[in-house]
Amino acid sequence: MKTTKIKVIIYLLGFGGAALFTILLVRQGVMSVGSAVATAGWAIAGIAAFHFVPILLDTLAWRVLFPKAVRPGWQSLFWMRWIGESISNLIPSAAVGGDIVRARLATISGTPMAAAAASVIVDVTLGVVTQIFFTLLGLVLLVEATGRTSLVGPTLIGALLGIAAIAGFYIAQRLGMFRFVSVIIARLVKSPEWSSLVQRGETLDHTVSEFYGRRRGVLACCAWTMVSLVASSGEIFIALHALGARPTFLNALILQSMAMTVKSAAFAVPGQLGVQESGYLVVGNLLGIPGETAFAISLLARFRDLIVGIPGLVLWQLIEGRRLLRAESIASVR
Repeated sequence: MKTTKIKVIIYLLGFGGAALFTILLVRQGVMSVGSAVATAGWAIAGIAAFHFVPILLDTLAWRVLFPKAVRPGWQSLFWMRWIGESISNLIPSAAVGGDIVRARLATISGTPMAAAAASVIVDVTLGVVTQIFFTLLGLVLLVEATGRTSLVGPTLIGALLGIAAIAGFYIAQRLGMFRFVSVIIARLVKSPEWSSLVQRGETLDHTVSEFYGRRRGVLACCAWTMVSLVASSGEIFIALHALGARPTFLNALILQSMAMTVKSAAFAVPGQLGVQESGYLVVGNLLGIPGETAFAISLLARFRDLIVGIPGLVLWQLIEGRRLLRAESIASVR
């Protein structure tokens, strides 16, 4: 019954997002937006190619969290990060599924399960914290550049809520949330086969604490993540330049920061459809960017997700398919 209700809510959010997207597109003018996207032309490939720079930087942020004894090579983590992002961006029901998959890929590639899972948990937690600071940076720059303060209140409220949520998640991690969850599951199932789950929960709690205890790794992860967020503004700069908007990197950074914040806040909407476009339109308007141009930037970002994400999904299926065939081959020999 609960599952049905969740599905209904997801469908309603998806329908609402699609309706909002359509309304915004009609208001900006279908032909004007289409013409702007067509003008970009080569920029679509350029933006997609440049997007691998933030993926690489995010990979380095993830990698520094591992102790040297179990630290995978950056090349391996790069394609895992690529696959994880592709899943999160292109599969509406898997907003956090990409993070789960990259932890699994790290495990099947030889990294101890506890270390792989802990690295992703800590990486996600620190990533949210760093993005909040990136949001505040964008807000300060927006007020400085435009003198407009209309977004200050909502952004600060959202930042405070985000800080409270991530602080609660961090405290739960340090208090042993995974053992607690494991004990509840084991008691509900009431099967001896699940008793080992409690031990695994304790191991994961201990490993997460060890990762947080590596202060240099934590600070390095935050630093690389901030560099990645700033570098991702380059995609907006390329798009604005291709659309003839005469951009500055400062405007690109502001637009990326604030639009990313709106997109993150609407994580429950499948694909952030409509909400992402609203973010670009509102912030673009404050920066003096024409509506059709701002909307076109959002569409270019969606084309980028497809160009980068589809090969990532194909790579994931090839890896899982090859692993399945290998397991079946070993089983048949036995």
